Amino acid sequence: MSDTSPSGWYPDPQRSADDPPRERRWDGEVWTDEVRAALPATFAAPPPPKRERPHPVRWLRARPFIAGIVLGALGMLVVGGGITAGVVAASDDDGGGHRPSAFDRRAPGGNKDNRDNKGNGEKGPRGEQPGPDTRGQKMPGMEDGFATDLASGIKLPVPDGWKSQSGMGASISTGEYKCPTAPDQTCLRGGVNSIPAKALEIKATTAKAVAEADIEKNAEESYGTQAYGGITSHDELKAEAVKVAGQDGYLIRWQVVTKTGDDGYVQSLAFPSPADGKTMILVRYGFDISDKAPKLTEMDTITKGIKAARLMGSGKSA
Repeated sequence: MSDTSPSGWYPDPQRSADDPPRERRWDGEVWTDEVRAALPATFAAPPPPKRERPHPVRWLRARPFIAGIVLGALGMLVVGGGITAGVVAASDDDGGGHRPSAFDRRAPGGNKDNRDNKGNGEKGPRGEQPGPDTRGQKMPGMEDGFATDLASGIKLPVPDGWKSQSGMGASISTGEYKCPTAPDQTCLRGGVNSIPAKALEIKATTAKAVAEADIEKNAEESYGTQAYGGITSHDELKAEAVKVAGQDGYLIRWQVVTKTGDDGYVQSLAFPSPADGKTMILVRYGFDISDKAPKLTEMDTITKGIKAARLMGSGKSA
């Protein structure tokens, strides 16, 4: 799968330590001049990539882990961006510029089990200095073995050996390798990330409709032209209702055939956030079809392991 940060509001990398918290809009390629005051949040989401121009790798665009997007219209903090299996934008594992791409299969710069976090002060897309790195801090609602999405109010289980990121969004990933048609980029053998449906401009209000609206985009962003030469065909393997974190959800799973490199499985899972029962959350999955990739059954195991998490500013918890 591949990785490219989705457009949206992120902590302003140009903000100095003396300035009040604020956010700047990322248009998917460069920072814009639009800024706004940051909504109250205990922890800031990681900034978008440090590239002059994001590489065309996608999939877990939430960069496995999570590019935070604050959707004020929802009345709560939600994250947009995660990673799914497949591609992640090439980035160092030292924490510089780590952020989840909305749904790219490129490798995210995630941390393994939320340990060994350290920032290196590298600059953003236009050379801006990113804000303080809080990834090494223990956040409320964190639990060993889970990647916590405080924005959406859920926790993703972290399989043994996988990397994870928690905060204003969550993602898990495993198996980095060079992308087939973009060897300068890193792809993932498997990845999963959470993101609010509205962050992807999906306006549907039911779990089934959200999953249906996302699956094709998910497939393209995970195994599309820029990292795998394009998808030549697909088969629908599953389309069914499912219970997730106590909520009524719906998932759609495809098997996709790529022009170059390994084929893959993609899945779009939608359900209401346990935090308010209304905000629609998307969890995107992407697994290569390879003996080096996670088994397909791992998707079901991860889905069953998703649970409610404490939401910042509320008393709700699992």
